[in-house]
Amino acid sequence: MSKSKKSGKHGSANPSKRFGKIDFKAVTKVLNEILKEELAGVVRYTHYSLMVYGYNRIPIVSWLRSQAGESLTHAQEAGELLTTMGEHPSLEIGHLLESQQHDIGEILRESLEAEGLVLELYNDLLALVEDKNVMLEEYARKMIYAEEIHRGEVDKMLRRPGDFASVIHGK
Repeated sequence: MSKSKKSGKHGSANPSKRFGKIDFKAVTKVLNEILKEELAGVVRYTHYSLMVYGYNRIPIVSWLRSQAGESLTHAQEAGELLTTMGEHPSLEIGHLLESQQHDIGEILRESLEAEGLVLELYNDLLALVEDKNVMLEEYARKMIYAEEIHRGEVDKMLRRPGDFASVIHGK
């Protein structure tokens, strides 16, 4: 490989050129924040699954553990994008909320708060890459969709039977 094609820490071609007109530094920073928050989701949902008691424990634990698995998948996807972009994924973990309240409603409200934070990060990513990089834009849109669906599920779980008003939007 000629010297003119080498740059970056490891002697590879400059990956930022490959990704077009994006603000490479800002995009990789947001991807690392997403990775950290999704990893926090793995810990959070696993912890929640251990703290459920009562008659409905089995299906709730199963749902919480599936959410932990989904968060791990999301973290892995963000990490794969970072390495594709020639960056080093963070080993840090994001915010962990612990209210010491283990009522199912409190667990779901904490989950909703955390999911809102990660949704905001995906929206930030979309704003950085929209109309600039198809791969990253499609990834951001896919993740926004998934997070909105998840928030909708939690919203419905927090409603009382017969309540149609969203706890998120007050509608």
